[in-house]
Amino acid sequence: MEMSKPYVVGVQEVQPLSVLGTDGTVTNPEAMPNLTDDQLKELMRRMVFTRTWDQRAVNLTRQGRLGFYAPVSGQEATMVGSEFALNKDDFICPGYRDMPQIVWHGLPMYQAFLYSRGHQHGGQIPQDVHVLMPQIIIGAQYLHAMGVAMAFKQRGEQRVSITYTGDGGSSEGDFYEALNFAGAFKLPSIFMVQNNGYAITTPFSKQTAALSVAHKAVAAGIEGVQVDGMDVLAVVKAVQDAAERGRKGEGATLIEAITYRFLPHSMSGDDPSKYRTKEETAEWELKDPLNRFRNYLVSKGLWTEEEEAKVVEDAKNTVAEQIKKAEETEKMTVPGLIDSMFETTPQHLEEQKADYLA
Repeated sequence: MEMSKPYVVGVQEVQPLSVLGTDGTVTNPEAMPNLTDDQLKELMRRMVFTRTWDQRAVNLTRQGRLGFYAPVSGQEATMVGSEFALNKDDFICPGYRDMPQIVWHGLPMYQAFLYSRGHQHGGQIPQDVHVLMPQIIIGAQYLHAMGVAMAFKQRGEQRVSITYTGDGGSSEGDFYEALNFAGAFKLPSIFMVQNNGYAITTPFSKQTAALSVAHKAVAAGIEGVQVDGMDVLAVVKAVQDAAERGRKGEGATLIEAITYRFLPHSMSGDDPSKYRTKEETAEWELKDPLNRFRNYLVSKGLWTEEEEAKVVEDAKNTVAEQIKKAEETEKMTVPGLIDSMFETTPQHLEEQKADYLA
C-alpha cells in the first residue's frame, strides 16, 4: 500500500505594504489612509521635529548630559506614523528606543530625558498619559501590552494596546508567549517589530530561519502584516487597520515594519561601521522616510523649505528648554526614592530611610 505523503504547511513570501515609492510618488492609491491635508502636514512636522530632536539628543549624550540613549533617525515613519494612527486613550508599551511614540502620546519631553539620566521621576507617568516606562529588558514589553489588552477586553473598552521591539526581540520567549496568549484570547493587541536589519551587531539573516517576522503570526493564530517602515503613510494604514480589528473584537495583529537605523544601536559604544558597509547604508539613505514624504507633500503644494526651517528651529528650542528643565529637577536621594515606591511606605523601608536621614 502506498504511504501517504507527509502534510507540510505551505509558505509564501510576503511583500511589504507601501503607498509611496522612494521618490514620493503614489504607487498604491488603494492603500492611502484617509487623512486631511492638515493631518498630512502634522505628520511631516512630527517627523522633522523627531529627526532634529534625535540629532540634539545624540549631541547631549556625547556631552554627558544624557545617560543611555538609542538613536531613532531612519525609523521616524514607524514611530511617528504608528502613534499618529492611535487614539489618545490607546496604550503604548515601549521599548528603550521608543521615546518618540510616548512623547507624542503625551509624556513631557523633560521626563524622557530624566528617564535617560536614570532619575526616578522619569518614570512618574502623568495620570492622563496612557504609556508605560520604556522597557530595557528585550521583549518584556510584549507581555505588558498583552496584559493591558486583556484588561481592555475584560472591561469591554474599545481600546487597543501597542508595543514595539526590534528584530532581535522577536527571538525572545516573551515575544512568542505574548503572541500566543493574545491569539488564544483574541485580544486587542498590536505587536510591532521594527526590523531595522540588526539586533545590535547580529544581522537579521542570522536571527531566524523564517521567511519573515510577519510569518510568525500564523502559529499564534493572529493577523500578520509586513509594511514598508520607511513609508509613513503605509505605517499609518497598517496600524489603523490593526486598531480597527482590535476594537471590533477580531483579535491581535503582528506588524513587521522593514526599516533601518542610520545611527548606532545606542550611544553606549556601538560602532556600526564594524558590521555594516557604507554601500548598504547609502542604499537605505535613498529610502529616507523624511525625503520620501517631503517629496509627496511638496508635489501636493503642502510643504515648503520655510515651513521645515521653522519646525527645525522649534525642535532645537524645545530640546534646549526641556533638557534644562530636566537638569534643574531636584537631584535624587535614597529617602526620596524610597518615598516614591509605595503609597504607604512599609515599615522596613521606613527604617532604611531613617538610616540615610540620620
